[in-house]
Amino acid sequence: MFDDVRDLYQEVILDHGQRPRHARRLACYDATAAGDNPMCGDRVRVWLRYAPDGSVAEAAFEGRGCAISIASADLMAETIRGRTQAEIRRLFAGFRATLGSGDPAPQPEPADRDALERLLPLGGVREYPSRVKCATLAWHAVLAALEGDAEETSHE
Repeated sequence: MFDDVRDLYQEVILDHGQRPRHARRLACYDATAAGDNPMCGDRVRVWLRYAPDGSVAEAAFEGRGCAISIASADLMAETIRGRTQAEIRRLFAGFRATLGSGDPAPQPEPADRDALERLLPLGGVREYPSRVKCATLAWHAVLAALEGDAEETSHE
């Protein structure tokens, strides 16, 4: 059973890593930021377009790097749509806890459970601490974009 789940998760990562659904530059956007992991060469730029209520209406990215960083950026772009800045920060805290980095997250909010479940395939990187940075790079770029910091963020 465990091998079946691990194989499924690996399949999800490879699928999103090779055929990302949100890998494009938004022509019209409200915020952007870049992230760089100089230790492994992963680079990402994210673009956000806000809805009138301030939530994220659309998220997209361009990047180069390993399957984990691209898959994570793609799944992140998918899961933050329709969320407010506070919800995105809370979701990232839960995701980091899943990866074993950062403080343990409290029980997820009901609204976060489906999104965190969607991110579970990336949870296996917790066994490889150097890969956690690959999985969180796009998230750090999104946090910089939400703060209005379009300068490149380094995630070492």
